[in-house]
Amino acid sequence: MIGAPFARFAPALVAGILAYYYFPDAYYPAIATGVVGVLILGTGWISQRRHPKPNFRSLGLSLGLLTILGTLGWFVTERHTPRTRPDNIEHLQDTLRAYVGVVDALPEERAKTFRVELALRRGRTDSANWQPLSGRVIVYLDKTGQQIPRYGEVWVVSGGPRPIDPPLNPAEFDYKRYLSNRGIYHQQYLRLYMRHRIGYAPANPITRVATSVNQWADSVFTRQIGSRAESGIVSAMLLGVRDDIDPDLYKAYSASGAVHVLSVSGLHVGILFNVLVYILGAFRKDRRTKLTIGLVQLVILWFYALVTGMSPAVLRSAGMFSVLIIANATGRKADILNTLGASAFFILLFDPYALFSAGFQLSYVAVAGIGMWHERVYELIKIKNTVLDHVWNLTSVAIVAQLATFPLGVYYFHQFPTYFLLVNPVVMVLVAGLLPLAMGSLVVCWIPYVRDLTGWLLYGTTWVLNQSVLRTSNLPGGVQDRLWLSAFEMFVLYAVILAGMYAWLARRPAYGWVATSLALVLMGLLLTDELDRRNQHRLAVHFLPHKTAVSLTSGSRSVLLTDLDMQADQRSFDFYLKNTFGLWGIDDLTVANAKRFDASTDTLQLVQGYRKTDDYAIWVWQGKTVLLINRLRGRIRWQLPAVVDFAIIRRNALQQWSDLDRRVVARHIIFDDSNRTPLTDRLLVEAHQRGIRCYSVRQQGAFILDL
Repeated sequence: MIGAPFARFAPALVAGILAYYYFPDAYYPAIATGVVGVLILGTGWISQRRHPKPNFRSLGLSLGLLTILGTLGWFVTERHTPRTRPDNIEHLQDTLRAYVGVVDALPEERAKTFRVELALRRGRTDSANWQPLSGRVIVYLDKTGQQIPRYGEVWVVSGGPRPIDPPLNPAEFDYKRYLSNRGIYHQQYLRLYMRHRIGYAPANPITRVATSVNQWADSVFTRQIGSRAESGIVSAMLLGVRDDIDPDLYKAYSASGAVHVLSVSGLHVGILFNVLVYILGAFRKDRRTKLTIGLVQLVILWFYALVTGMSPAVLRSAGMFSVLIIANATGRKADILNTLGASAFFILLFDPYALFSAGFQLSYVAVAGIGMWHERVYELIKIKNTVLDHVWNLTSVAIVAQLATFPLGVYYFHQFPTYFLLVNPVVMVLVAGLLPLAMGSLVVCWIPYVRDLTGWLLYGTTWVLNQSVLRTSNLPGGVQDRLWLSAFEMFVLYAVILAGMYAWLARRPAYGWVATSLALVLMGLLLTDELDRRNQHRLAVHFLPHKTAVSLTSGSRSVLLTDLDMQADQRSFDFYLKNTFGLWGIDDLTVANAKRFDASTDTLQLVQGYRKTDDYAIWVWQGKTVLLINRLRGRIRWQLPAVVDFAIIRRNALQQWSDLDRRVVARHIIFDDSNRTPLTDRLLVEAHQRGIRCYSVRQQGAFILDL
């Protein structure tokens, strides 16, 4: 394997990881594939010994080695999948009554709870005493009167966690899959009396030191900067601690396209790496000095990883840049594709599920794009002024990175920042100064007057950064949202970009025609999607925890009837429903209030053909009759003379099936999540016994009917 071997090794390992992800039960086919790989490799080696034919030998050895690496990827992924262990919580047959767990990561502070990850040690069930138990659980601890838990605390927890729900609405974020890729399958809400601290036993001494350093650094920034807005940004940027970020300020960063600087990631490691290269580049270049400089760079880089609490994103990037540092220090020419392949190979070898992280994918795509295209784009414009040339250099980096990550960014986040070219050069310059300044402030925090000076400089730099972002976010049309690409459309768009860039940079007009043809295919796919959206007519009863959410969609307009307070709880709408309406291409969403059905509530006027009382509302839409039942045991025993198509039960209105006798006849009965779960479960069992057709959004997901 000559040239860039890891550029081939990494894809082979990725193929094996994907094979396990989609075919986890293919144990014997994986074994067979490995045996075939060994045979091919052995045949190639024997051919080399007997009949030296370079081309054939190279093909045989390469194919055999890549096949073995693919098999290795399958088994490495199996080894890193917690549910494959026989004592994992997934395999419990009895009800878990209590368990012992260790706080396994730095807890996060939320508005009313602490979010804590517990690594399980033992559990007690109905049929057995304490027994070994493995797995990880997310718990939400009521923080009333409590201090934030520490990494390494050992808890005894009463009760058992429940499996994490899959997404119950179209296009809703798949939180279950996200946590499953981290080996977490259960969650639990804890009252104060449900857990007891019984000890302190950190599982990993390095992580214990990292979390302690992270918390110490957070306290230093809070003390030296003073202002909550600025210290919150610095802590998020350098430490990954977002607890103190103002929500409006976070939205401004998101709208301006600068939100990526608020998550510790490869960007920060890359900036720190470039700053170190610039500062230490002034020293002479003999072999001994190169090795010393490389050692200093590695120490600073990994100290930063320690300060972030060993964030997975930073560990990945630190590993990648460590390869670059070692290659430079030893005098080897660093090939960007081989370097990326090597770092990805070793990262995936130790954490194969990192492959499915959006951050991992975006980081590698961005760095690959910068490595392949930045120099050519930068050379398009020659600027003699040093300052302007530096600004153009940063701008060209932003352009190339945005181009490389655009399809993935739209696929995952469904938006594009309009003014990224305006704000990113400013942000990059400020962050390039802010990161080493923040690191320096940690070093001098014990020196009285120097720490005050660095704190003031840190505050000033962060204030300018915040103001730049806020002013950009207030510009009209700052974010193009509701952008949707299917996985296939994303790959077609990448093919268009790759073919177009190759045609331009390599001056190969034939690839320009390929890019044009693929662009026409993509336009056809997007046009088909748009026509489908314009002709859609849909009734939906959505899942919204403990709330009612019914939507009537016609074309690009939709009316949402809900009792959710959108101003007080925008987060619930964004998590559960925003992506649904984005997928459907809704440009005009009108929210109607479903909290009350009294004479003063007239929001259902938005839907034509309706009648309402205190107990129910009924309307005809697209030829279908929809009944929303608010109360059945009121003072007036109401009844409907005709059969309705859909009866939506809310707020525990139905207690017994006899409540509907001689009052309502419906072709479809739907329970939304404003009903108590035990009540709904009982009614569903009784409905099955009676032969009544009914539907629960809690159990079956959103009820969607295309008309």
